[in-house]
Amino acid sequence: MTYDELIPVIRRLALEAGDKIMEIYEADDFDVKAKSDASPVTEADEAADALISDGLRAAFPDMMLVTEEQAASHTQSGSTFLIVDPLDGTKEFINRRGDFTVNIALVEDGVPTRGVVYAPAKGRMFFTGADGRTVEETGALHKDTPGDLRPLSVSTPDNGALMVVASKSHRDQATDDYIGKYSVKDSKSAGSSLKFCLVATGEADLYPRLGRTMEWDTAAGHAVLAGAGGKVVRFDTHEPLTYGKDGFANPFFIAYAPGVDLKDA
Repeated sequence: MTYDELIPVIRRLALEAGDKIMEIYEADDFDVKAKSDASPVTEADEAADALISDGLRAAFPDMMLVTEEQAASHTQSGSTFLIVDPLDGTKEFINRRGDFTVNIALVEDGVPTRGVVYAPAKGRMFFTGADGRTVEETGALHKDTPGDLRPLSVSTPDNGALMVVASKSHRDQATDDYIGKYSVKDSKSAGSSLKFCLVATGEADLYPRLGRTMEWDTAAGHAVLAGAGGKVVRFDTHEPLTYGKDGFANPFFIAYAPGVDLKDA
């Protein structure tokens, strides 16, 4: 598998999954179930997961694949794999707030190197090219041919007036206390992996996450941010966030534009 082979496939699958998700989102009603950890799952999660995983297995049968909705894939181990969150921001989807995304990423030696984040309700598409650089695709999103591509680059932060983005559904006092250590010009909330993308576009400088996440929640956004010059580090040590961990659970982390004067926990 080469990057030139990978990128068109994951971009197309993200768009196809987005179409399936929006069919269900725009229906009068849809089924919501609770998973074993009490988190919600909808028929849109399951339909998008099946579409993406089938497409990836057909295109890259020899590549390890981890997806949120297929528990059997969580028992695999390795440091190089494809990883999928077919519908990140399920609570945003259920509440019809639009801040949900399709996420597909390639992790190599524990590092997310290529990825796509697609927000179908917002019509925003972010992905890394074969060269590893991140673009936002604008205009009509055709499945076979990319449209207008805008190269992305993180901001040059002003530590006296930072732009901060935090979780819309999971923001808590600990997060607010940490943000309070910075000189903040403005703070906004966003759902799903869009927070990584807002740092990638320069719309935000800093995204701290003091809450539970899994690798499929973050890998694609991490790749998108890295391709725009950003970084993602552990909250406790400020060392790079790595992937392929036992159980695929993440520690708390900070995503940011280099130049932000990171504060200790």
